[in-house]
Amino acid sequence: MKKYDDIVVGSGISGMTMALILGMNGRKVLLLEKNPSIGGSVARFYKNGIPFDTGFHFTGGLQKDGLLYDILSVLEIRDLVRPIFLSQDRANCFFIESEGRQYEVPYGIDNIKNKFKEYFPGEASAIDRYFGMVQKVCDITPSMDLRTIFSKHILIDEDFVTLEEVLNKLTQNRVLKALLSALAMCYGVKPDEISFANHSRMCLGLYHSVARIENGGNALVQAFKEKFKDHDIEIRCNTYITELADINNKKVGRFILNTGGEVSGDNCIFTIHPREVLKILPGEYISRAFADRVSDFESSAGFFSVFGVLEPDCEEPDFGSSILSIFPHCDINGLLDPAYKGEPALVLIKSVEHIRDKTYKTIDAFEISFPEHVKEWEDSKTGKRPQAYKEYKKSRVDNIISRIIKVFPQYKGKLKIIDSASVLTFRDYLNSPDGSAYGVKQKINQFNLVGRLPLRNLYAAGQSSLLPGIIGAMMSSFLVGRSILDEDRYKEFLSRNLTR
Repeated sequence: MKKYDDIVVGSGISGMTMALILGMNGRKVLLLEKNPSIGGSVARFYKNGIPFDTGFHFTGGLQKDGLLYDILSVLEIRDLVRPIFLSQDRANCFFIESEGRQYEVPYGIDNIKNKFKEYFPGEASAIDRYFGMVQKVCDITPSMDLRTIFSKHILIDEDFVTLEEVLNKLTQNRVLKALLSALAMCYGVKPDEISFANHSRMCLGLYHSVARIENGGNALVQAFKEKFKDHDIEIRCNTYITELADINNKKVGRFILNTGGEVSGDNCIFTIHPREVLKILPGEYISRAFADRVSDFESSAGFFSVFGVLEPDCEEPDFGSSILSIFPHCDINGLLDPAYKGEPALVLIKSVEHIRDKTYKTIDAFEISFPEHVKEWEDSKTGKRPQAYKEYKKSRVDNIISRIIKVFPQYKGKLKIIDSASVLTFRDYLNSPDGSAYGVKQKINQFNLVGRLPLRNLYAAGQSSLLPGIIGAMMSSFLVGRSILDEDRYKEFLSRNLTR
């Protein structure tokens, strides 16, 4: 039986971050991944030789001294990835069909405020107050800065009020409220369910900058792989824990693997979905309250995705410089409700990809979707779905193409659909319980599964733990590192590569 200092379960962005943090601090680490390769939803997939992003498309925080910039600096992989910043003047474009108007939103908080005041000249006070509140929340949240990560996190008033409640107090302008809550699509929770504090923590990075990464999430996966080589980090794919054994004094002695082997470790950090963690924990060591808490977690929104490529002769100025979101109306709560029956929100992300000697103009189109939409086929598996499911997919693909052509008529006859994916597709390929895009729904007054678990040497991290998305998932691993590593050494590790 091989012994490790730490075992990390799940190799998505949180798991890779956790493994590297521990390895860089002199620990012997085993990284387990259920899939044939590491990276989770960060990794790209290829179809007909063309790369498409699975779950990571763009991010905030990559500007100098941004939170993601600092995270990658501490991990010593910042120089291994190249950000491609979107248009500062119109990084996010929101077309609201009921208004018949497109709103172009820049990045840089002052730039956004000025643009919103142009669109809504009578709402200057509300706009200033909103962004002031967002900044205040993030300034006093220790996990929004690696330099303050050892400070105690204290819940603030904004943790107990919803985004919806704050917006209703600030303004009665429904279009402005829709635009201020539009980034809810980036965490998949309704404005009347998310706390204003968590909305602020999620959005601040995207207010400061919006960027893709050259070669997408694969660049991050490759960067981690390169750094793993410098440390005592072993990767085992197609491998996962099936049983916890030799539990003494609430500490696990052995971890039984699906391969029939077993390993031991001083600590085990789960970066997988909380429901999957609950399946592994022995029932006699978890309280009814703990089990109910995890079972009660709801799924965030998912997507029905279409992946296409444009013919080379289809010209478009500044292709890929903006993200276009199409909202049929201003009711963001409705658009993020599984029971909603109308036209879904649709997001288009364009990218120019250079593969060997070929250049592709790719379009990833995402309509909001939920497990409830595919419930009748939930017992089926990829490649073995019934005809009704195939017809469902075709109908959604046809509708998405029609909506794209309405906005970009020049794409007619020029857009070739390469592949599509439902919530079930994401569920099966990513070993997710429900195929949601952002793990559990981050509802107000909810206590997520993060840090130490009921057994003393088990911990939880991941995008369901702290905040959804790449930054929240990575920061959860930095927070758990605080519990495992020597404090003085960890502080020195964090400060070593920070620039200010």
